[in-house]
Amino acid sequence: MAAPALTRLTIAEALDGLATGAFSAVELAEAHLAALAAARPLNAMITETADTARAMAAASDARRAAGDARRLDGIPIAIKDLFCTEGVRTTAGSQILADYVPPYQSTVTAKLFDAGAVMLGKANLDEFAMGSSNETSFTGPVVNPWSPGPFGAWTRRLVPGGSSGGSAAVVAARAAMGATGTDTGGSIRQPAGLCGIVGLKPTYGRCSRWGIVAFASSLDQAGPMARTVRDTALMLEAMAGFDPKDSTSVDRPVPEYAAGLTGDVRGLRVGIPKEYRVDGMPAEIEAVWARGVAWLRDQGAEPLEVSLPHTRYALPAYYIVAPAEASSNLARYDGVRFGLRVADDGLQALYEATRGAGFGAEVRRRIMIGTYVLSAGYYDAYYLQAQKVRKRIAWDFEAAFERCDVLLAPTAPSTAFAIGDKSDDPIAMYLNDVFTVPASLAGLPGISVPAALAEDGLPLGLQLIGRPFDEPTVLNAGAALETAAEFSWAPPALAVS
Repeated sequence: MAAPALTRLTIAEALDGLATGAFSAVELAEAHLAALAAARPLNAMITETADTARAMAAASDARRAAGDARRLDGIPIAIKDLFCTEGVRTTAGSQILADYVPPYQSTVTAKLFDAGAVMLGKANLDEFAMGSSNETSFTGPVVNPWSPGPFGAWTRRLVPGGSSGGSAAVVAARAAMGATGTDTGGSIRQPAGLCGIVGLKPTYGRCSRWGIVAFASSLDQAGPMARTVRDTALMLEAMAGFDPKDSTSVDRPVPEYAAGLTGDVRGLRVGIPKEYRVDGMPAEIEAVWARGVAWLRDQGAEPLEVSLPHTRYALPAYYIVAPAEASSNLARYDGVRFGLRVADDGLQALYEATRGAGFGAEVRRRIMIGTYVLSAGYYDAYYLQAQKVRKRIAWDFEAAFERCDVLLAPTAPSTAFAIGDKSDDPIAMYLNDVFTVPASLAGLPGISVPAALAEDGLPLGLQLIGRPFDEPTVLNAGAALETAAEFSWAPPALAVS
């Protein structure tokens, strides 16, 4: 099979082809390494690991020849550069960790590699996962592959969304079959929506956080990104599971998610949260949302309006809780134990010089906000109140799920915008997460599925939110949406005559 054809396969199709011997894991890896090289203008990868990929692919072929094929054997994927990878540089998109090479493997990547996945490299991200556009990385912004024009000669450079923008871009560009992401306030779902791929945020505690560079510990959750719902299900089966090294990991069996994808949604009660109709939402997003409701109704689901009354407080609460936890987690980067060290006279001067040089503007902003809301005299007024609001948001979802099985909403309030358009307005940037933050605060599973192209030719996604640990229902409803939407478009630069 020709190399370009190999890069158009889904994970499920590739597994079938590998099983029948239509191609080898080495051939599959080489095709994606070539695609990755062609996609370098996107700046989607911080570190490419071609030699490692070839060695892992060869080992996969040997296992398959011996009759010992594993769940994801031979599948080439990208790893968000927030996951520690033993012996491979892990930067978190920050200058302060620019040369850090972990001596250990994160639990999620260990599980994926044990399942036979092949690592192509480490994907770019917003610095320490703090951002909604993937513009804050110390290596520069990632470009959305849907930007108009050929790669590297765009007429307008668009953001891929963030923070998992590199993961989303490399999958959308057909340079990786899947990728890991992390979602703190929407950082899997929002870039998936802007790049026209599928992104799944599991329930908090479903995937281990051990070995993932921490942003906000009560919110961070690893999840898969791929081009189909079935592919994300296959990845999640390998990624999920209890980890005794992570105190927030939940000890529950991991279902066979892909086997449960019947696409049958007859009798499924689909809640439509009225508070998600925000002021100024573009008409085409309203239209694709209505189309999603109709698609599910036509397949036998029962749409009904529900209320999540504390939704309007979600963003303010999130931007208190998340920076507060970040200010605590990032205190470890002091120039003493690991990472960047800027020499100066005295301990305090060392701290100030190292952190000032190592952290970017957005990270410094969030550390300052977090330190402020945790300080004496302000803890009760800000952080404690935000946690109370967070609890009420969770109660809203609990009440809604007494009436429905899943919720349907848009993924993002707009299509991809140009790099630099919102860089000088943090509030406008934060509003990109308006539809994804509430589920994150409540720790619920959510999936973004590509649904249509907007008038400007850019992808629009729809989001499904489910009960805790009910990923099977979320995935099955996502499969039904996917079938109805028939989203088969690829970035124009990838069009083949």
